[in-house]
Amino acid sequence: MKQDGIMDIHPDVQSRQTAEIMRRFNDVFQLHDPSALAELVGEDCVIENTVPAPDGARHAGKAACVGLWTAIATQAGTRFELEETFVAGERATIRWRYWMADGNSLRGVNLMRVEGGRIVEAMGYVKG
Repeated sequence: MKQDGIMDIHPDVQSRQTAEIMRRFNDVFQLHDPSALAELVGEDCVIENTVPAPDGARHAGKAACVGLWTAIATQAGTRFELEETFVAGERATIRWRYWMADGNSLRGVNLMRVEGGRIVEAMGYVKG
């Protein structure tokens, strides 16, 4: 899915801001360029990522979250296909397919929350 395919069901100021932050966040992974993360991630950000199964790992604080997302975005031979980004107020849902370097893929979703113009929460889930 193209970056401009963000669905915004509440055309208010908060939703527009969240949609723009999600567009920039998705660009990090599409372009393999994590340079925007420092300005997108809040100081108190929390990520619960998809591994290890079944509950994933918790990463708390800006440095930990930027570090994790930087590692994912710059992983050689991998890519994300965006399927849908859905925005409602301070919340966003990103459906994606992740292609690993070995050619295998998995599908997942991130449940995101933005506060004060920064990402403060990201919960990742995968199929399977």
